[in-house]
Amino acid sequence: MLAAASRIHQAVTFQAVEFAKQAQYLREQGHDIISLGIGEPDFTAPPIVIDTLHKVASAGLSGYSPALGITPLRKHIADYYNNTFGTNICYEQIIITTGASGALSLACLSLLNPGDEILMPDPYYPANFNFILAAGASTRLIPCTPEERYQLSADKIAQHWDEKTKGVLIASPSNPTGTSVTPDELQKIFSLVKSKGGFVILDEIYLGLSYDGAVQSGLVFDKDIIVINSFSKFFNMTGWRLGWMIAPTYFVPHIEKLTSSLNICPPTLAQHAAIACFSDEAMAIYHERKQAFKERRDYLLKALERLKLVVPVKPDGAFYIYADISYYSHDSMDFCQRLLQETGVAIIPGLDFGPTGAKQMIRISYATAIDRLKEAITRLENFLPTLLK
Repeated sequence: MLAAASRIHQAVTFQAVEFAKQAQYLREQGHDIISLGIGEPDFTAPPIVIDTLHKVASAGLSGYSPALGITPLRKHIADYYNNTFGTNICYEQIIITTGASGALSLACLSLLNPGDEILMPDPYYPANFNFILAAGASTRLIPCTPEERYQLSADKIAQHWDEKTKGVLIASPSNPTGTSVTPDELQKIFSLVKSKGGFVILDEIYLGLSYDGAVQSGLVFDKDIIVINSFSKFFNMTGWRLGWMIAPTYFVPHIEKLTSSLNICPPTLAQHAAIACFSDEAMAIYHERKQAFKERRDYLLKALERLKLVVPVKPDGAFYIYADISYYSHDSMDFCQRLLQETGVAIIPGLDFGPTGAKQMIRISYATAIDRLKEAITRLENFLPTLLK
């Protein structure tokens, strides 16, 4: 009990949550708030998915499912990965989870013991720290530069690997930077970690939202990695709490034992409805929305450059831009607080994403409509000169 309390005390808090609370309070006071903070798509599930949900609910398909998820959905996910991302996996490797968060929690609890250490890049998604901490392990953050696309390399992993290190957690494309690890570097990372007897957890939550060039899953290069994905981002189903893990077949029984105890099963109605995500009708909608995200990214990159908010690395995926505010300020927390209070635009300070960019970086989410992005830029144009006075 005392150990658990100690881990809670060490847990990372999210400024994103605090800013969301402030934004909601201001909204309730009648202010027009533009949220470029929390990464939640402004799109919802396509009509065919909603219709399917109603049908399966009316049919009474709301009981417990198998702990690993319903077989038809697992098969659809395997086919989606094989046909879209170049993999060769079978549905038995798919574990349906309560969101990607559930998948990452299961992976950490299965792979880690107290005293173990995981390597992660800085900048990073802060919740990942807490999943590792909850398993009794620790995180070593490795600063990554714009020249490295804010991503870990095999060389840096080799430099920081020691007797406590058990594995690596990376995201491609990444939150908060929107950058991906190159295929060549992924292969080097997998080979190195395997030579050390370690494991790789690869977060591919934003893989479907990759905008530049052909896209492959890390599973193309190594079938022994653990892959995490979700219905929240590309599939626009955040509140449905549905994700999945792709694991080697020998690892699946261990996850099955754990998830059957901790979760019983993933949300059953959401599972049945999610099968419709893979229909031609839904996929056509998703690809139109992906193009809309790309257009938002391209608009913001040009606008931010004009405003002297430097984007050190062009994001190739997700819906985030990691921008440098040092022309105006070296205190991202103060910058974001003032921006919210004075203009009603909510963005997240770099403090959320690791010490390296804490003071001079901000994360901007473009998971909102283009007209609202344009209004946010107008407000920034009026706000930024006040910081130079």
